[in-house]
Amino acid sequence: MDLHGAFHVYDTTLRDGAQQEGLNLSVADKLSIARQLDGLGVGYIEGGWPGANPKDTEFFRRAAQELDLRHAKLAAFGATRKAGVRAADDPQVAALRDSGAGVVTLVAKSHDRHVELALRTTLEENLEMIRDTVSHLKAEGQQVFLDAEHFFDGYRANRDYALEVLRTAYGAGAEVIALCDTNGGMLPPWVSDVVHDVIESTGVRVGIHCHNDTGCAVANTLAAVDAGATHVQGCINGYGERTGNADLISVVANLELKLDREVLPAGLLKESTRIAHAVAEVTNFPPASRQPYVGTSAFAHKAGLHASAIKVDPNLYQHMDPVGVGNDMRLLISDMAGRASIELKGKELGFDLSGDRELVGRVTARVKELEQRGYTFEAADASFELLLVEEAEGTRPSYFEVESWRVITETLTHAQAGEEAVSEATVKLKAADVRYVVTGEGNGPVNALDSALRTAIVQAFPEVAKFELIDYKVRILDQGHGTDAITRVLIETTDGESSWVTVGVGHNVIEASWGALVDGLTYGLRRHHVD
Repeated sequence: MDLHGAFHVYDTTLRDGAQQEGLNLSVADKLSIARQLDGLGVGYIEGGWPGANPKDTEFFRRAAQELDLRHAKLAAFGATRKAGVRAADDPQVAALRDSGAGVVTLVAKSHDRHVELALRTTLEENLEMIRDTVSHLKAEGQQVFLDAEHFFDGYRANRDYALEVLRTAYGAGAEVIALCDTNGGMLPPWVSDVVHDVIESTGVRVGIHCHNDTGCAVANTLAAVDAGATHVQGCINGYGERTGNADLISVVANLELKLDREVLPAGLLKESTRIAHAVAEVTNFPPASRQPYVGTSAFAHKAGLHASAIKVDPNLYQHMDPVGVGNDMRLLISDMAGRASIELKGKELGFDLSGDRELVGRVTARVKELEQRGYTFEAADASFELLLVEEAEGTRPSYFEVESWRVITETLTHAQAGEEAVSEATVKLKAADVRYVVTGEGNGPVNALDSALRTAIVQAFPEVAKFELIDYKVRILDQGHGTDAITRVLIETTDGESSWVTVGVGHNVIEASWGALVDGLTYGLRRHHVD
């Protein structure tokens, strides 16, 4: 039984996570992410450091008016008072007091050298700063947590003083003392030993805050919980300075699914994948495909041997049902694919191939042959589905017949430095028994081709007006051939509701792009059930 009350899941994405290189959050971004985190069911959301910068001060002002949190409490972060100043008179403490947050998390020095070199004060004065600030904020009606900064390093350097910091804060009214592996250098056995000692020696309620510099942030967090910690801190998607903080989703998924600890409201863990990706959209950092539990590759299977086993029982090569975290199993079609992979991928796309061994064999051989030429279907489900339909029905889906296409790129000799060359594409095709000759311009040959192709086809099929190219990737496959190398292009297209990826391969980027563009429009029209 937990003698300290309910287990705490504490998110610090908006403060510690925002320190990640290249990550810049506006106040609106922070409000949006806070709503997502609340939807995950975390108990506490650390919003930032009011008084330290205008953005965080504004966040707390707007949060009081605009956030309607169902599960989480908003926490303000700040430091203990300055040396020689009463907490009641310290402007930064006043900003915490006036933030409107019901919870304040104070950072305090627990490493003796940091006290003397960074704070430039005495060890005894540091203890008094902690005692005064905690008791003052408690008296003002706020719930107080304390982050013991550099605790594990401080514990090794001067165990007695590090423990005295914890006792002082707890005695003054801090409800949780989070032990911070600020430099991220710990390993799980070390964390476990220290947490055991802290609990036995002080009796404080222990929290854990880990950074990932050894790649062990999640493991260290779990080791602390196993040793008795009842408060975990982390960032969604593992955001944070240097190599990041403990990935909060991995932490809570492991606690709930592996250790049978109910740490989130019932059913909300299934929102993990959606929320992780939604936050990634706000931060403008692409979701990590190999992120545990919620990455697009977390339950992706490529080898034919795996697919054969999964066909019998999905759990033979999966540690859990991905539905538990809102994710899906994916079958990757590649030159490693066997018949089972093709059969399962077909089923995933709505094709029952189980009774047609000849068809499965043809598709398998075709995939292997195309991949030898540079194609990849792992990320191009739309192109694979068109291939599957072609083999199953004997003809490739087609909504238009291309007569010819060409591209011209013109650079004016008198153009000013920095001016872009203009590309012009001409496409001749027949659609719905009408011949179209269309010219399109763009800021590059592919953009011009895309413009001309859409302008022609939309006249026959108005649905194309909804389609938009949203991602474009190029890879040179045999770089040793220089400019004569084979090129592969992946294009992602959306209709505003969902998206699909197509692949093209050619001796140059324009030829490869044309193939992917044609597949993208063909798949989109088929998806919209156009005759």
